[in-house]
Amino acid sequence: MSSIIVGGGKIGYNLMRTLHDRGIKTTLVEKNEAICSKIAEELSVDVILGDGTDIRVLLDAGINDADVIAAVTGSDEANLVICEIAKASFFVSQTIARVNNPKNIEMFKALGIDKIVCSTEVIANLIENELEKDDYHVIQAFERGHMLLVEVNISDNSPWCDKKLKDLDLPDDCVISTIFRTGKIIFPRGDTEILGGDKVILVTNPKVLATLRKNIHHTGSKI
Repeated sequence: MSSIIVGGGKIGYNLMRTLHDRGIKTTLVEKNEAICSKIAEELSVDVILGDGTDIRVLLDAGINDADVIAAVTGSDEANLVICEIAKASFFVSQTIARVNNPKNIEMFKALGIDKIVCSTEVIANLIENELEKDDYHVIQAFERGHMLLVEVNISDNSPWCDKKLKDLDLPDDCVISTIFRTGKIIFPRGDTEILGGDKVILVTNPKVLATLRKNIHHTGSKI
């Protein structure tokens, strides 16, 4: 499984570094030669010099094998075109676009872009989420990526399994809103117990999610 980032500016650079640190196979596409050289040297990652709206460049970047593409250039128009090419021509399962002008969000949604965000951390989490779907799923990002609606799949060996809500010691910026259990919808309270197989819906922010995801699926860890 792999991902492609198009755009090597501040967001693209930090995103590439974050995914590289997490061990996710990622290729960066950037049309500025100096930026390409700088990123390749500093991060020791795969960098393709070229315009991300050029199909030949995307082929060189490995788009035929990509599961996710994130277009994070400074141009909303370019980001839209890149995601449209990825969807229509290469059937990439998930397209993520940076939107610089909030007025374009509805247009991006109408044209079928899967995720529309501004935050580097949110984009990183969305890509990692698509490559690790069994753990959790970012359903929606709000407030330009500062608030997330997340679905967490609870396994039998999860630290949350067989615990009551009041015993989880959740961070302040994390609220469990709903539990889906064998076709039933549960609006949990403090005494509600989380069971293996549950799908837990929570509202949080990118920073808290990054902390939770490191612990929630590791046996013996405590939240």
